[in-house]
Amino acid sequence: MDERPLEWKNVPDSAIEDIIVKLRSKRINGYLPSTGLDSARRAIALKFSREEAKLTENDVIINSGASGSIRMVIETLLNPGDNILIPQPGFPLYECCAKSQGASCRFYNLLPESNWEADIEGMEKKGIVDGKTRAIIINNPSNPCGTVFSKAHLEEILRFAQKHKLVVVADEIYADIVFEGTEFVPIASLSTEVPVLSIGGLAKQYCVPGWRVGWILIHDRKSRLKHVREGLINMSRLILGSNSIVQHSIPAMLHKTDKDYYTKFNKQLEEQARVFTEGFKDGKIPGLKCIEPNGAMYCMLEVEPKAFKDIKDAFEFSQKLLLEEYVFVLPGTCFRAPKYFRCVFLAPKKILKEAVERIREFCMRHAKKYST
Repeated sequence: MDERPLEWKNVPDSAIEDIIVKLRSKRINGYLPSTGLDSARRAIALKFSREEAKLTENDVIINSGASGSIRMVIETLLNPGDNILIPQPGFPLYECCAKSQGASCRFYNLLPESNWEADIEGMEKKGIVDGKTRAIIINNPSNPCGTVFSKAHLEEILRFAQKHKLVVVADEIYADIVFEGTEFVPIASLSTEVPVLSIGGLAKQYCVPGWRVGWILIHDRKSRLKHVREGLINMSRLILGSNSIVQHSIPAMLHKTDKDYYTKFNKQLEEQARVFTEGFKDGKIPGLKCIEPNGAMYCMLEVEPKAFKDIKDAFEFSQKLLLEEYVFVLPGTCFRAPKYFRCVFLAPKKILKEAVERIREFCMRHAKKYST
């Protein structure tokens, strides 16, 4: 792989070639079933089935991206007055979708000192669940944290969900994007009791967010989501499906992409993460603490305002950094994590090194005790 940003270059050649062939056939330009092309749904079911969590095409609903899938799931599960459990830090779309339904959000903490694991004990002590709580959302691997839940922790979450009779909404759009020594475990593979709605898509692993194809996988081995399944199908009819061109190429993308592609993709991401995070280790940059990622494309950095003479919080840090050094980071307030900012390490290593150096110079310039 070359040094151009992953999102520009990393699309598998085989996927592009397959789409070109199908486009030239002039047979893929029409509407598709609202739940998705049958052959694409079969391919998705085959790809993501596990011995412990088997899927058929009838368990798959294709959507306009993972974001469209998140919205459909939340709108189907929640009525006005209901509530849903949402992680913080967490992807802001969950909250937007819930509130648009007239539902309320109950936020549970991810613990930085525990590599961003969910605070199950805190949820129990807080009594966060009541008779109107319908589901708990998890995002694994995590945006914005860049961490991957262990099997043991996923089992903890499932015990909590089973105890409180909650549906698990698993945002797994970064599935299998993990670094060496880390394993991604689909949460649905760990329980036959707890119903799971798993969300995935092409955008991240194939670097094609503009292709707008995501999906919902319905794991419901005890048939507890009969009405939810019907509701999802009905919701799919509001808009006649996602990109028809790309759907025709899903079987080839999922089952004919060279296995080396996935290995090289994860390795390159891990190398870029290492290059970026190395610059923050052992207090090399005053006032910042990096929690190292082990998956996805992100990491979170904590800002210590006391280390700076003229920066009061992480939001001000991110704004001044952009204005003075032209380095863009996303303030943690976007994710309900006001002490942090999020970084993306998709850029080439040379640019990542330059970004770290600019952040270092910025911090030294604003530090209470300046030293060269």
